[in-house]
Amino acid sequence: MITERTAIRMTDPTAARIRLAQWLSPAFPVGGYAYSHGMEYAIGCGDIRSAEDFGVWLDGILRFGSGWNDAVLLGLCLRGGDAGRLGDLACALCAGRERWQETRAQGRAFLRAANALDGRDSSDLPLPVAVGVKARALDLPVPEVLGLYLHAFAGNLVSIATRAVPLGQTEAQQVLSSLVPLLAELAIGAAEAGEEDLASAALRADLHALCHETQDVRLFLT
Repeated sequence: MITERTAIRMTDPTAARIRLAQWLSPAFPVGGYAYSHGMEYAIGCGDIRSAEDFGVWLDGILRFGSGWNDAVLLGLCLRGGDAGRLGDLACALCAGRERWQETRAQGRAFLRAANALDGRDSSDLPLPVAVGVKARALDLPVPEVLGLYLHAFAGNLVSIATRAVPLGQTEAQQVLSSLVPLLAELAIGAAEAGEEDLASAALRADLHALCHETQDVRLFLT
């Protein structure tokens, strides 16, 4: 139940950051553990066999693929962009059916849980836009929100790589740690980006996602 006292507390930056951390935590029920983003096919075809391979694959998605686009869409939403239009753009930018299903399903699950917490009804939206709609009320700096979103995006894929490649937990965390400067750089850039900056050139990762749709044996939904 939302009370005046709760609303006052949420204007505090520390409380707002804790709320954002809750939303982006692996414990928040968006089902991210079930979506490999096409990585399962990349592992199966031999493109990812080591921590180094995985680091290159993830770096490409963050710089040139869906990681960058998600950050730009989230930033536009935080800066007051129309959520419906941005949601349509997010869907149009998906490389294939499974990527579309992934962002829609996670966005729906995110809003279902977030709506239950804040008592405000928000319509189904793709994940980055869904997070943006809720995070507007936190009034946090846009680069900060984007950086933590990108870290959660990368962290989920690191968790999957740890199990599926498989990688040792230490070397998997080393991959994530090595990407921290990139995550910060992308967050700052995406915070000022416009719709004209939306683009994808992570072609091999997109092909992995498309090929996963017809993979015979699958542990992950995408």
